[in-house]
Amino acid sequence: MKALVSTAVGGPETLSLLDLPVPVPGAGELGVRVLVCGINYPDVLIIEDKYQFKPQRPFAPGSEISGVVEAVGADVQGWAIGDRLIAVTGHGGLAEQMVLEAGRAFKLPDGRDPAEGAALLMTYATTIHALVDRGTLRPGETLLVLGAAGGVGLAAIEIGKALGARVVAAVSSEEKAAAAREAGADATLLYGRAPFTPEQSKALAQAFKEAVGESGADVIYDPVGGDYCEPALRSIAWEGRYLVVGFPAGIPKLPLNLTLLKSCDVRGVFWGAFARREPERNRANVAQLFDWWEKGQISPRIDRSWPLAEGGDAIRWLADRRAVGKVVVTVA
Repeated sequence: MKALVSTAVGGPETLSLLDLPVPVPGAGELGVRVLVCGINYPDVLIIEDKYQFKPQRPFAPGSEISGVVEAVGADVQGWAIGDRLIAVTGHGGLAEQMVLEAGRAFKLPDGRDPAEGAALLMTYATTIHALVDRGTLRPGETLLVLGAAGGVGLAAIEIGKALGARVVAAVSSEEKAAAAREAGADATLLYGRAPFTPEQSKALAQAFKEAVGESGADVIYDPVGGDYCEPALRSIAWEGRYLVVGFPAGIPKLPLNLTLLKSCDVRGVFWGAFARREPERNRANVAQLFDWWEKGQISPRIDRSWPLAEGGDAIRWLADRRAVGKVVVTVA
């Protein structure tokens, strides 16, 4: 089988398309023919050895797939050859075939596009966990979304609206603002590219305050980090919840006096650990996502698609923060 693999630490240019043996599923595992692989920010980090998990090389990146079951390991129930599935795998998705734990897979609903399926779990399951379990977002509250035109950002807009919130989307271009409005954002604002001077940071904080309104943002969804974090926190409501989701702009340092002044919470969001620790709650969240998907309240947006041999370009596109929606690699 063909696989796009990391053989040395480095960027997307270090990936190589190689022929590897077809993996055989063991007990509790499924052998899967990969149809589409969704690209996510951990794929940028994992090939540079900057992610919290460091697989032994050679390995294929690609943490999210849609596929077809081709082999069923011992002790697996509820799955048959030919079933279509989606799953978050950690790595290994940029390959024609892979094995994965059966317990990590979900059946792709009938009639659903495998590309959309490969763009659903990582972004939307992270976001429903963030907004419902960690952010306790309630109807009528104001949600501020940073990086609102990326995969998780658009998911936050759609889920925020499904939960009855007013959604303010912060983005870096008018093209991305249009995508955010199309996803349902009630208001948008544009910010520049970090790093910011103290004066620019102060101006951004004021822009956030004006966008969310006098009462402030009840929940702030931050998959960006860096210099955007403190200005956003300055716009938070009394007893607001600041959700820490990711750091493509760098790991911020917060002045904790701001949390005292607003009596607010800073809450971490680690969906992968949540899914492992509380699989039944995670499955309930995914069931809710499927229901919203069926009703048209959420719809994964595919920005661009690349073939397997050019999967490194897909990772680069995401790393350069050029994606409006989700980036995928078509494998089959």
